[in-house]
Amino acid sequence: MTNSEKHIVLQTDNLAIGYQSKKQQTVIASNINVSVEKGKFVALLGKNGIGKSTLLRTISKVQKPLQGSVKIKQKKLSAYNNQELSTTLSLVLTERLPLSQLTVFELVALGRQPYTNWIDKLTPDHLKKILWAIEQTEIGHLKDKRFYELSDGQLQRVLIARALAQDTEIIILDEPTAHLDIHHTFKVFSLLKKLVENTGKTIIISTHEVNLAIQLADEFILLSEKEIYTGTSQELINQNAFEELFPKELISFNKTLEQFVIKKN
Repeated sequence: MTNSEKHIVLQTDNLAIGYQSKKQQTVIASNINVSVEKGKFVALLGKNGIGKSTLLRTISKVQKPLQGSVKIKQKKLSAYNNQELSTTLSLVLTERLPLSQLTVFELVALGRQPYTNWIDKLTPDHLKKILWAIEQTEIGHLKDKRFYELSDGQLQRVLIARALAQDTEIIILDEPTAHLDIHHTFKVFSLLKKLVENTGKTIIISTHEVNLAIQLADEFILLSEKEIYTGTSQELINQNAFEELFPKELISFNKTLEQFVIKKN
């Protein structure tokens, strides 16, 4: 099937990622060639330090690629100005929010900034999008609370709502469940899966919750020292790709269960 038939919304071509200083270039990963289809829930996997966050920051134009290119909707990322990009792609990072008195409603409303006029006036259409995002993420009961009063799980849903209010075709989340317990981790994954199904948006997340991702994600990008694997969970299982994630003496991948299991002595 061709890219046009698949409706590819994000693509990288011989991408190299890392950091550039005045004296030297540090390459974290190279020869990254991936395509992401519209309306998919994509999980980015890999060991700590392998380059997951760097890849997400590069494809969202937070930092520059060292080599190669990124295309969004068949247009080079470098050709997007900030205004254009902010109406095409939204980003939820793991950084803590600065202290403020913002309510949940006001925080979600910030997602409309790319569309508001210079005095940031919310039109009825903006308000409709904000309330829709709040409804989709089931946080209506929280909308009048100050954001610092929220639990980590509640705040994560609010940040997802803000990205939804931004109404972009692509939503990227870097470790959205990093600070959450298993209950709230499952709720966030389930929410993201539901949003993909209900809205047709493309959601890309980096995560260490591999077993949960295998159950819920549509496709995967797996970074390893040897190579980069892409495809469905079954395609990666057939390539033995998941076995690259953890030390084999501690954890093994059970192909029948399609889950990682702890090795017993």
